[in-house]
Amino acid sequence: MVKKGILEELRARGLVKQVVFEDELKELLDTESQSFYIGFDPTADSLHVGHFMQMIVAKRLQDAGHRPIILIGGGTAMVGDPSGRTDMRSMMTKETIAHNVACFKKQMEKFIRFDGENAAILVNNADWLLDLNYIDFLREVGANFSVNRMLTAECYKQRLEKGLTFLEFNYMLMQAYDFLVLNRKYGCVMEFGGDDQWSNILAGADLIRRKEQKSAFALTFALLTTSEGIKMGKTAKGAVWLDPNKTAPYDFFQYWRNIADQDVEKVFRFLTFLPLDEIEELTKYNDERMNKAKERLAYELTLMVHGKDEADSALQKARAAFSGDRDNMPEATIPSGMTSVADILVAVAKVPSKGEAKRLIQGGGISVDSVKVTDVFASVTEDQLKNGFVLQKGKKNFYKVSVEA
Repeated sequence: MVKKGILEELRARGLVKQVVFEDELKELLDTESQSFYIGFDPTADSLHVGHFMQMIVAKRLQDAGHRPIILIGGGTAMVGDPSGRTDMRSMMTKETIAHNVACFKKQMEKFIRFDGENAAILVNNADWLLDLNYIDFLREVGANFSVNRMLTAECYKQRLEKGLTFLEFNYMLMQAYDFLVLNRKYGCVMEFGGDDQWSNILAGADLIRRKEQKSAFALTFALLTTSEGIKMGKTAKGAVWLDPNKTAPYDFFQYWRNIADQDVEKVFRFLTFLPLDEIEELTKYNDERMNKAKERLAYELTLMVHGKDEADSALQKARAAFSGDRDNMPEATIPSGMTSVADILVAVAKVPSKGEAKRLIQGGGISVDSVKVTDVFASVTEDQLKNGFVLQKGKKNFYKVSVEA
């Protein structure tokens, strides 16, 4: 039995970006269980925060009674998706791809059910792409694509400036063919993905309608970006991974604990299963009370990815680092125009010179709000200036810093 209103729920959370034949799609989703697919190219040995959002969307749909088909792009990864890139992806060996596929499946099992009612199916497009007869493929699939139309797609327009290889030009055809194969084999009628995949997803739905004379649907969800339009999940150290050996659970917790105030509500809506009215109540403030919302957000996400023990441990460590024995820490103020961490160290922590402050930063001895500062030119954020922040020098020296009134 399906749960009605899943498309409305996705819209209410701000997830739906583009969709075709929405009324028809809504009726299908509300009437009976449908098969849908979301694809992942195994370009690393771990899922990251961007993948996490796709897994949550898949889980929402599975919980509503629909069947996920998780497609691992073992074949397309050998070509490389040009979408959202200005350069060509590096080529990977079959052995590397196979290793990454195995790592993905293990992580996905935390979110998606692969047994029981409407159990998810895991497929690898290498199974049908690697043995394709090129002439047959061109006749069956290529004949349905207009080169003029393809060149208007955003994913190709971005690459034309620096040079688009014929290898990459085939990517749209292969992804469209994936949808056709899944439609024929599993009755899959929907493909979902990030908004940067719109052209590829739409091409697959159109191919099914042309070849099979059947309805097929394309839907993209909004990308997980900051209020400034920058993709979330990147730090000075690189991507925020779901593998605890690549991003420690505490660091994962701290990433979400330290996002900008204006991004908290969006992340709650996109990635958690908290009711919308509870999210609204948590995030309605414009002052230090947002810290409680950030802590709750970090805990909920760490709980989903790493389990209760790691989430509890990360929360305990974060609270200890932020308070603990520092209830009586000295308070200090800085001028409103001062943002450089090195300058603040000189002004607040009695560091004798800016050069010495930079050496302390390079040595890993400085943190702001429990996040280690590694860039000697780092600055505190606008939110930290507005709400105040804790500066840590070494293991025992803490300063509660605010801007002069």
